Amino acid sequence: MSVIFSRAPLRISLGGGGTDLPSYYGEHGGYLLSGSIDKYVYMLTHTVFQKRYRMKYSETEEVDTPAEIKHPIFRETIRKHWTGNPLEIAVVADVPAGTGMGSSGAFTVCLIKGLALAKRQSVTPGDLAEAACEIELDILEEPVGKQDQYVSAHGGICAYTFNADGTVKVEPLELEETTLRKLRNNLLLFYTGEARSASKILADQVTRTAASDNEMVENLHRTKEMGLRSRGLLESGDLESYAELMHEHWENKRRRSPGMTGERIDTLYTLARRSGALGGKLVGAGGGGFLLIYAQRPEDTRQAMAAAGASELPFDFEFQGAIGNEYN
Repeated sequence: MSVIFSRAPLRISLGGGGTDLPSYYGEHGGYLLSGSIDKYVYMLTHTVFQKRYRMKYSETEEVDTPAEIKHPIFRETIRKHWTGNPLEIAVVADVPAGTGMGSSGAFTVCLIKGLALAKRQSVTPGDLAEAACEIELDILEEPVGKQDQYVSAHGGICAYTFNADGTVKVEPLELEETTLRKLRNNLLLFYTGEARSASKILADQVTRTAASDNEMVENLHRTKEMGLRSRGLLESGDLESYAELMHEHWENKRRRSPGMTGERIDTLYTLARRSGALGGKLVGAGGGGFLLIYAQRPEDTRQAMAAAGASELPFDFEFQGAIGNEYN
């Protein structure tokens, strides 16, 4: 084969986010709901007659050995999962990094999926997710959780239970078609205009959780409980109550760490609420990225946010997870 195409979806968290970090689930167990969406990281991996490693992302690198690659995920994933000849890999994404939708996890999943195809190996979604977690959490020691990798590998709308021993239980939600259709119509994503690195906010959470900071741990306990309640409301089709819980979830989340929100984010959220939105929250660790809003009158909310200069990102849920194909 000469070219491998791989694709991995981004995600929106639907409840319980933040309890997927080892500093919390290692002691208390974590639980969250998340859905993959039709926005992706894409990679083309070229395997034939490459004399040097060539990585094309927001920068371009050309080196003789994997150890020389500057991009940390490229470097460590290729070192761990590739023993063949040099590769050329090009990556593009539907959404920029730093916008709260799990792009680094999707990037790692997409890369490992492509390398597995290049080696003519099959890989289950669970193994794919764990391999990506190993790169980001164990080798690179990033202060991130396991949500992004698992959602990107599995796809769909699922509940994830993070056990203290590091294992993860994945349960697809049983949603009525009318519930799913209403979710698709009423959930809206708006860009706050601010990209950020999640590392600083998550590092604060990790440090305080590991130190058994009572305020942080109690906040995460409440977050996990909201994740459990969210599942019941979604599966029963009570979306209005779910949306009100989203508001409660956001109020709890914004108290978690310094830098979680800002004047621009608070202004946009207030505008959304005034336009009839029942609830919403910032997607991801915080500090920027996308606001996820549940709007009773979607067109009213769209108009209010457009007037404030907040661009909408139309989306749908997707149910494939990471995929790949080979081309000769």
